[in-house]
Parts: sequence; C-alpha cells; structure tokens
Amino acid sequence: MSIPVAPERVTVVTVAHNSLAVLPKMLASVPRGSTAIVVDNASRDAAALADLARTHGAQLLRNEDNRGFGPACNIGAAEAPSEFVLFLNPDARLGDGAIEALVAAADAHPEAVAFNPAITDGKGRPYFKRGSVLLPASARLPAGWPDADREVPVLTGAAFFVRRAAFEAVGGFDPAIFLYHEDDDLALRLKTVGSLMFVHGARVTHDAGNSTVRSPASAAFKAFHMGRSRVYAARKHQLPGAGRKALVSALVQLISPLTLLSARKRAKQLAFLRGVLDGLRTPGSDRQSPKGSQ
Repeated sequence: MSIPVAPERVTVVTVAHNSLAVLPKMLASVPRGSTAIVVDNASRDAAALADLARTHGAQLLRNEDNRGFGPACNIGAAEAPSEFVLFLNPDARLGDGAIEALVAAADAHPEAVAFNPAITDGKGRPYFKRGSVLLPASARLPAGWPDADREVPVLTGAAFFVRRAAFEAVGGFDPAIFLYHEDDDLALRLKTVGSLMFVHGARVTHDAGNSTVRSPASAAFKAFHMGRSRVYAARKHQLPGAGRKALVSALVQLISPLTLLSARKRAKQLAFLRGVLDGLRTPGSDRQSPKGSQ
C-alpha cells in the first residue's frame, strides 16, 4: 500500500459568494493530489462557477441562501475525506510547496492542531495576525512574521490549516457567527486540545477584501456583522465589559474626523454601530443574512 504524499492528505475548502474575479487563481494554485471543495453561498454567477469548478476538478456544493462564512466552511469540511483541512479564502493563492510545508510542520509538531502559513498581501507585504480582541493586549506578538516556526496565540481564517479530527472534536466553526471573529473563536477553542502554530516556510498570498464585489452596500453589510459578531464572540468568551467596550469603540470610530469627512466611512461606521446595538439586544445568537449577501 503506497504512503500518501502531502497534497493527498489535504482538502482545500473555500467559500464563494460572487467571487469569480479571484477564484480562478486560487483554484489554479491548489496542487495536484489535493481535494478542492468550493461551497457556494448563493452566488449570482452560478453557471460560470460550475464551469470553473469542473475545469479545476473541484467539488461544488451549493447553498440556496447565504449561510455565512463559518457555516459554509462547516459544510465543506463535512465532505472532506482527508487528514487535514485548509480553509482558504477565494482571494488567496498558495505558494509553491505551501501544502508540503504545512504538512511537514504538522508531522514535526504532533502537539499542534492548527496552523497559519506566512501570508503576504497583494502588494507582497508580510501579514501576521498578532492578537485578537478576544485576548488581552499582553498576549499580542510583535509585528511582522516570526523568524521561524513558533506557537502563536491566535490564527487568521484567510488560510487556516487544521487537523480534521481536532476541528471535529471542538465542533467546527460556531454556526451562530455569520461573519467576522469566527476564526478567533475557533482558534481559541482549538487551543483547548492542542497548540496553534505559525509555519514560516509555507507561503500564501492574500489579496484581502477582493473576494466579493466592493460597494457601499457590501461594506455596510460587512460592518454590521463585524459589530454584531464582536459582541457575540466577546460575550461567549466571557470578556469583562464586552458590550460596553464594543459600543465605545463604535462611537469613537463614528465621531472620528476621518469618518465625518467621508460619506462612505460614515455609512460603514453607522452600520458597525447598528451591528453592536443589535448584538447587545440579542445576546447568544447571530441572525442569518438576507439571501445573496455577505
């Protein structure tokens, strides 16, 4: 019986919502041998998306409405046949050997359950998630990539590599979180069963913010869920003064001179404030989105 090579041990799961502008490059970066699953959150370009999935040999799963990022990831992971799952944003691209480097790190560190590669933005600048609003400021790491593989306090969902058994053991992404902070929440729950690691030798490019069409309405929708999810996640992790801190943050951003001078920023910050207030009114749950929105 042959021993599977690294790509065969990994399923790449991505969530699409009107993401055809970026998804072809992402799928093209998935190495031969890895399974690719695209979970479609009610995209308008359904026929073209189906053609793209066939071209790259990817499995396409369709949701009749927009379930949100984390719930869609859970749907994809449930179909993953492999030892590892890599949740990869549609506006991200795997560098050469990234899968192999992530699997090698997992084999070298059996105590670790989830990993982030070294991520660069669309302009080639290093990106590294140093901390989280769900963690104290004292847990934040210095800016920039660590010089070598190391344990980290939290992970970003842009390229979230996890042992499937650990993911299932903690219940996957919280389905009550539609969008934002779902990666922080999952990472902190995974820390109860193992450590989190940064893998210096695995490279991913993330052209952040381009997975959906940009518009004022889209920005406001995302800001609303950012505010709502912040309240929900902070309360879930029992942070003291969670609601008050989120409300103060929303008000401070809203009255900033930069916000007051920009109609787009005012709309975004007003939506963030509405999300915080909605979260304060309805603790313990997160409302589904309107059909076709994310």
